[in-house]
Amino acid sequence: MKKLKLRGKELLKIGFPDGELISLIINTVRKNFKRTDKAEVLHLLEDLLKNPSRYKNDPRLRVITEHLKESGKEKRQGSVETPTIHLEKRVRDYVIYGRENIEQEALDQMESAMRLPITVKGALMADAHSGYGLPIGGVLATSNAVIPFGVGMDIGCRMCLSVYSINPSVINEKKGYLKEILLNNTRFGKKEYFHEKKEHEIMERQEFSRFKYLKSLKDKAYEQLGTSGSGNHFVEFGIVELPEDNDFKIDGGKYMAVLSHSGSRNFGANIAQHYTRVAKSMCKLPKGAVNLAWLDLDTEEGYEYWNAMSLAGDYARANHQIIHRKISEALGETPVLKVENHHNFAWKEKLDDGNEVIVHRKGATPAHINIYGVIPGSMTLPAFIVKGKGNQMSIHSASHGAGRQMSRSRAKQQFSEKVLRDTLAKAGVELIGGGTDEAPMAYKDIYTVMEYQKDLVETVGVFYPKIVRMSSD
Repeated sequence: MKKLKLRGKELLKIGFPDGELISLIINTVRKNFKRTDKAEVLHLLEDLLKNPSRYKNDPRLRVITEHLKESGKEKRQGSVETPTIHLEKRVRDYVIYGRENIEQEALDQMESAMRLPITVKGALMADAHSGYGLPIGGVLATSNAVIPFGVGMDIGCRMCLSVYSINPSVINEKKGYLKEILLNNTRFGKKEYFHEKKEHEIMERQEFSRFKYLKSLKDKAYEQLGTSGSGNHFVEFGIVELPEDNDFKIDGGKYMAVLSHSGSRNFGANIAQHYTRVAKSMCKLPKGAVNLAWLDLDTEEGYEYWNAMSLAGDYARANHQIIHRKISEALGETPVLKVENHHNFAWKEKLDDGNEVIVHRKGATPAHINIYGVIPGSMTLPAFIVKGKGNQMSIHSASHGAGRQMSRSRAKQQFSEKVLRDTLAKAGVELIGGGTDEAPMAYKDIYTVMEYQKDLVETVGVFYPKIVRMSSD
């Protein structure tokens, strides 16, 4: 049977309203019903439109019923259409790091953000590229308002580094053993999860019972606890080099280490999508800026999102804690050093003038003075352990990585599997899973990115990847 393909006009004919719901349905059907007969699917959707409550607990169709519910709620609130909020005519000044290596679309998105009436200050990091709403690498300070797509889809995505007092020669001597540890103790993508019972205090948090929407996501969040996403998420063994006179009060030299990059999985993505729909219903913006819709923190919806975002960030941290604990137990070792940091998050902070703002760091690393973090490169280039310099021009921020210089689809077209494997072999890196969309050549040069932000962070150590595990999705 051929893969199912739906067209927007078929959904309009059934009676679905034109707009973002059409693309949502098409993507949902493509994901969950790709081998189902088209007539059967259209009949199912027609029934869903007439009786949405019948499908509210169907994991395949719940996202559609929620969208219909939000749309209906907006209509019931009154017949007066929400007025369009106009952007400021002038683009507020903001600093750009590495402008010559940033695509125009990302610059245009940042300029739209700098014209929002809630915007106070902004900065664009050297790894920037286009995203939904705020560009990846965008830092935006706003007044008492949070933008769900200014935080991003993968809420609380973060880096976590564990350094062990193990001679890194073990990586070559026991490569098979270390690969087995990664295969046994990590799970990636949509289809993989741990079957054994998992325990973590995050699942006991009161937010799951206080907020109805979060309660509906709890079971899936529990299933994916301790796992990593697809795309550019990874867990890898590598070598950390620290100078003799280092910040961590341990001997300088080379150590074996584990570095992970992942976030809040489906839990964070669903929160981002749900509250973006809510924000769009309350905050109507001109075409081109619609994904920058915000929630006032004094509203019930803003309060809910802030709590949901905070929980998703802690859930992302819990995922890394489980991964690193399992690997430490497999190694029979305790880390001598751990460094970790969020990106894709919003914080309440005070600017240097004393004003409290909401700082969105979408694909940007907090770089407050003397605060540590990890900025990764690619599979063949190092990650940098950094210490923030507290630069107020960048709103105390730095890049979150090297940043893509081409899209995933273009990377797949341009690089073959052989080219990827040859590149990795030349660099002495072994890859488990992954694909050509994550080829090192698809990323900007991390050394160039670090040069652009030498006023933002100080390098205090370097990590070199050697055995990389990624999703095969």
